[in-house]
Amino acid sequence: MPAAWAQQSREAPPPRSMGGNQAGGSQWGLGIGIFAERQPYREHNNKLRALPLIMYMNKYVSVLGPGIDVHLPSAGPVALRLRARYSSDGYEAKDSPFLAGMAERKDSVWLGGAALWRAGFANLSAEILTNPFGNSDGTKFKLQLDRRFMSGAFAFTPRVAAQRLDDNYVDYYYGVRQTEARIDRARYAGRAATNLEVGVRVDYAIAQKQSVFVDLSTTRLGGAIERSPLVDRSSAGVARAGYLYQF
Repeated sequence: MPAAWAQQSREAPPPRSMGGNQAGGSQWGLGIGIFAERQPYREHNNKLRALPLIMYMNKYVSVLGPGIDVHLPSAGPVALRLRARYSSDGYEAKDSPFLAGMAERKDSVWLGGAALWRAGFANLSAEILTNPFGNSDGTKFKLQLDRRFMSGAFAFTPRVAAQRLDDNYVDYYYGVRQTEARIDRARYAGRAATNLEVGVRVDYAIAQKQSVFVDLSTTRLGGAIERSPLVDRSSAGVARAGYLYQF
C-alpha cells in the first residue's frame, strides 16, 4: 500500500554503530528522509516528499517520525507494543484528473497493537490497527517476516509481509459512491483484500553517531483493490532514503 513515513516496517532505525541501544539508556536522533511512492490510482502522479526524521528510544517507548510505540511487558519471548501510526493513504480530487469529482479521502491516525518474536532465524511480527476517528473506520492486520544481515558497516534487512485490509478500509479508499459515479467511473463497493509486500532495507554507518539508509518495497494489490475503477495497475511501490544523527 502507499505508505507514510511512519509505515516503515521496523521496530527502530539503525542504532549507533549498528550495535543496538545501550541497556537501560535512552537514545535519540534527528535527521531527514525522502520518499517516493507509486500510487495505484489512475493518472496519479508519483509523489516525492521530504520530511524530518525524529527518533527516540528507551525501555518504555519508541518514537520514529509520526509513529509511537509504548512497550508493554513481554510475554515470554514475544515483545508487545501499543502502537499509534499516522498514515498518508488519502487523496484529494486534484491529485489526478481521473479523481475529479471524488470526495476527499483523508489521511488517518491508526491505533492498535503489535507483537514481535525475535526467533533465531528471523523476526516475526504481527500488527493490528484500527481507525477510530470516523474516516474509514477500517482495520488493518499485518504479518511480517524479516531478517537482518550484517557486513561491516552495512546492514541488510529483507522482508516479506501480508496485510489484510477490511471492507471499510477498501471501500473508503478505493470505493466509488453513487454521487461520485460517472460514465467512465462506475459505482464500486470495496470488499476486504490482502496485499503482499516484498522489500529490503540497507543501512550504512557513516560514523559512530551517523547513519544513512535506503528502503525499497513493492506491494501486490489484493483483487478487490485491483478491480476498483479508480485503479489501473496491480502493484504499488515505495522508495525511501534518509540520514540520521544520533546524540
